[in-house]
Amino acid sequence: MDFPSSDYNKSLISIIIPTKGNVKLLKTCIESIETISSYKNYEIIIIDNSDKKKETKKYLNGLKHKVISYDKPFNFSRINNFGVTNARGEHVIFLNDDTSVISPDWMERMLEHSTKPNIGAVGALLFYPNDTIQHAGVLVGVGGITSHAFEGLPRNDQGYKGLVQTVRECSAVTGACMMIKKSLFEQVGRFDENLAYSFNDVDLCLRLREKGHCVIYTPYAQLYHHGTASRPYVQDNNEIRYFVKLWHDVILKGDPYYDQNLSRVKSFEPKTKNEKLVLTDIHLEESKQRSYNRFCKYFEVSNKIRKHHGIMRLIIEFIQFLKHGLQ
Repeated sequence: MDFPSSDYNKSLISIIIPTKGNVKLLKTCIESIETISSYKNYEIIIIDNSDKKKETKKYLNGLKHKVISYDKPFNFSRINNFGVTNARGEHVIFLNDDTSVISPDWMERMLEHSTKPNIGAVGALLFYPNDTIQHAGVLVGVGGITSHAFEGLPRNDQGYKGLVQTVRECSAVTGACMMIKKSLFEQVGRFDENLAYSFNDVDLCLRLREKGHCVIYTPYAQLYHHGTASRPYVQDNNEIRYFVKLWHDVILKGDPYYDQNLSRVKSFEPKTKNEKLVLTDIHLEESKQRSYNRFCKYFEVSNKIRKHHGIMRLIIEFIQFLKHGLQ
């Protein structure tokens, strides 16, 4: 599939990469951008939030790219907001340092949508290193608060009605690889710094959609993503409560791009006997709506399970289904 030539191919793209100092991952990420990407008008801005080990300092000092130190506690939103203030590009790509480029024209494929006036954020097709799908768009109110569409399917799987391989609107895309116009990012209020670890990308996308901008997923921009390797793993229940309070009605209503004939329940089976499921109602405890009793009970699982599978996969919504069905 050839990418049409256009003046917007000349747009400067700022790629913002926060790092905790994992040199092996960061090196793989940067080298994949440099050697595989066909689009050349970009700048890389590395936000160094590491512990300044000798190996890390030596590697960062040897790079030709802009490296900016950020010596405050980790906050994904604040770090990326800080990165944007140092960006010169018309478009910004937020990129985790545990990603690596697969498709040479990944930037072109995202840019062709980001340049359109009605488009907010653009997300990519991401794979785990074992060639299963990690991200093909984000669903809201399906399988819990949020979940990644088609996560775990084989790399070549087309997904339900071929949606894995379809450019489409969706409720949100992951901040592990997200493009947005710099001016629009600032206009919409940037990442919410109250969300230091989780839901910051989804919150941004929902605010964009609230203001009439579309969020686009494209399967033609492809990268590997290790997942949770580039940031400390934390689940903050205060952040969960905060996000749910902001988007309570949206979560309960369910994802508008999800086939309503399908179940919103996403089951999970522990892999070992010592991985326990613990019931908690904290995620929507303030709700008094009937749909809360029907759909919005959640399981919270042990850190071991969550670290292995990822938080978005493990907030599960099937207690009432197990007890009473969906009557």
